[in-house]
Amino acid sequence: MSETKSMTIKTFDAFTRLSINDINRTANFIYANSGDFRDSKSAIRKSLLYAAKEIAGLGGYVFIMEDGDQIVGAVVVNKTGMNEYLSENILVYIAVKEAYKGKGISSDLIKHTKKYCRGAIAIHINKHNPMIELFENEGFEARNIEMRLTR
Repeated sequence: MSETKSMTIKTFDAFTRLSINDINRTANFIYANSGDFRDSKSAIRKSLLYAAKEIAGLGGYVFIMEDGDQIVGAVVVNKTGMNEYLSENILVYIAVKEAYKGKGISSDLIKHTKKYCRGAIAIHINKHNPMIELFENEGFEARNIEMRLTR
């Protein structure tokens, strides 16, 4: 059961844009609250800049759950523009503050993401990440195996 009734989810896109200060604040939050599966701060910040259309691209969405003025959860979605052959959206990051885990915040953020984004939503997730079950419960299906040539 969700305990997020007093919290709010703020939605940011190309029209309701994040300020540079908000981008940095959100990047720091995601980095600090992503546990063992986190990327570098610079990668997180780049995904936020892309979503906010501060760098070239299709943009995307940032959903921030706050309790008062404190960030307790965040999602970053980047648009891909690849409908018909890949998902139109990729959920790049989801993070919840440790003290708020187990209170339905991740589930509420995923539901909000599904409601707000048009088209298919993909997520690349580490096969050992315990969040897999939550995504499956929200209708996500494992369809492909990602193979990556890192250079």
